[in-house]
Amino acid sequence: MRIMVAIDESDGSFHSLKWALNHLVDEIAPTNVPSQEESSLITLVHVHQPFQHYVFPAGPAGAAAFYAPPSIEESVRKAQAENDAALLSRALQMCKHKMIKAESLVLEGDPKDKICQATEQMQVDLLVLGSRGLGKIKRAFLGSVSDYCAHHAKCPVLIVKPPLEITKETSSKSKER
Repeated sequence: MRIMVAIDESDGSFHSLKWALNHLVDEIAPTNVPSQEESSLITLVHVHQPFQHYVFPAGPAGAAAFYAPPSIEESVRKAQAENDAALLSRALQMCKHKMIKAESLVLEGDPKDKICQATEQMQVDLLVLGSRGLGKIKRAFLGSVSDYCAHHAKCPVLIVKPPLEITKETSSKSKER
């Protein structure tokens, strides 16, 4: 069975990975001898937004666009790559701790579309996503990756809700902003 788990910076995504490792792959006995089938048991996918090369200033004279110099663009790309590596390293470590073989995949673009495309291209049997616990109003304005994938992915989708303490932390952080 090919399982794909979407990973981002949220605690909810790591909770969904932990849940998948504890409930889905425990049925498959982990071994120390990697086989062809085991080597692709879990695919960890992370999608980051593409870098915007320009900025539109706000205000009445905001007709012109300012383009980022190449040095800033390179700096942002380097920071994105480091962030991606740290996230996936943490997730791969969780898999290694359970003695489950995993592969990682970093994509660039709209997370909703890229995750659905990846599940189809890789012929995934199950997509596991975390839920940020957005309310109805925030979900309507911000959109929901898990909601979109549940309706558009070509495979079954499992949305793991975060435990109550993660939901409380997330809502208190958003109130501070």
